[in-house]
Amino acid sequence: MKTLYLECSMGAAGDMLMGALLELIKDKVYFLKQINTLGFSNLRVNTKFVRRCGIVGTRVLININGEQADVISVSTQYKENYYDFNKNDLTDIKKIENIIMQLQINQKIKNNSLDIYRLIAEAEATVHRCPVKYIHFHEIGSIDALVDIIGVCMLIEYIKPEKIIASPINVGGGFVSCQHGILPVPAPATACILQDIPIYNSNVHDELCTPTGAAIIKYFVENFKQMPEMRVKKIGYGMGAKNFETANCVRAFLGETETKSKNKNDSVVKLECNLDDMTGEAMGFAINLLFKKGAFDVFTTPIQTKKSRPAILLTCICNEYKADFFIELILRHTTTFGVRKNICDRYVLKRKMLMQKTPYGNIRLKTGEGYNVKKVKPEYDDIIKAARLNNVSFSDVNNTINLTKKKI
Repeated sequence: MKTLYLECSMGAAGDMLMGALLELIKDKVYFLKQINTLGFSNLRVNTKFVRRCGIVGTRVLININGEQADVISVSTQYKENYYDFNKNDLTDIKKIENIIMQLQINQKIKNNSLDIYRLIAEAEATVHRCPVKYIHFHEIGSIDALVDIIGVCMLIEYIKPEKIIASPINVGGGFVSCQHGILPVPAPATACILQDIPIYNSNVHDELCTPTGAAIIKYFVENFKQMPEMRVKKIGYGMGAKNFETANCVRAFLGETETKSKNKNDSVVKLECNLDDMTGEAMGFAINLLFKKGAFDVFTTPIQTKKSRPAILLTCICNEYKADFFIELILRHTTTFGVRKNICDRYVLKRKMLMQKTPYGNIRLKTGEGYNVKKVKPEYDDIIKAARLNNVSFSDVNNTINLTKKKI
């Protein structure tokens, strides 16, 4: 299995992650040209080799000055999509979303970039205890953060790893100065993003993990552990701006890992509890919250408990490394006094999304393959949207898809 392993023994920042991933691809010049022609009139991303503790790696540099002679100009057909960072600010999440949606990149990269930025916005909203729409970005709202996020999403799309793993993250310690004042390390937003992820401090009194780096790691990484057994093909070094006694870099290892079974995924956790004294409204709130926080599946089963009471068995399936997080949510938002935990092996078909043209518009199709089985299923939300837009029934749209999906 094509695996990307990120070693974060000196933390993680967006530019360090971009530099490490950039060293894994063949055509670095092409990537830099792509990111420099997205639609920013006054942006230039450059790289240079720097040495940290005798190790040479890539340092990503971002310049904002449209008058530089070496800026790659965007072709005139994209001029209406220019975004001038000298005239506008990046303080509002809606502004950032609009900017990302106008860029000349594919939809998957846009969606990943938006989701990562929302992780940061939600963390800031939690820290400041206000709705996301009222968040005013400071450091994390800078052009650096935006370009780092987009650049990493582009590189992940180029590399296309089947699995991404990371080490526990060294967050640093001490204090950091920002627009709010002097804050402890990890900064509150970073600490919020990194909840339920293994972190530590190795006595470095400085900020090693930024909110941008934390959000990128949380979004893409499936599991946090020491390097698995793997056959490494490439290694990338993404260098940070500061010098420490330890080499300040993120290392990215790209290679192959063995799987016990061709289609076997990592283990998942099944959490269960019996509930006989909750209202339907309270139960619905808890279920929706578990889904919102990232559970793979949540469902209920009617059961009978002691004293012949009719009751509900609540089941939550989640990532193994997030089990404690979901246990706490269940204990807090239900009436149970205990939660049972079972580790299960999960076998899944290899999934891929395709786009199918229909008379009612484009419909996404989820395909699955493995164990000598092939399946195709249209996305429910797309069918509903098409039915509403065209004022037709669910069956009208669905039957059209059934007639055309044989062509896949």
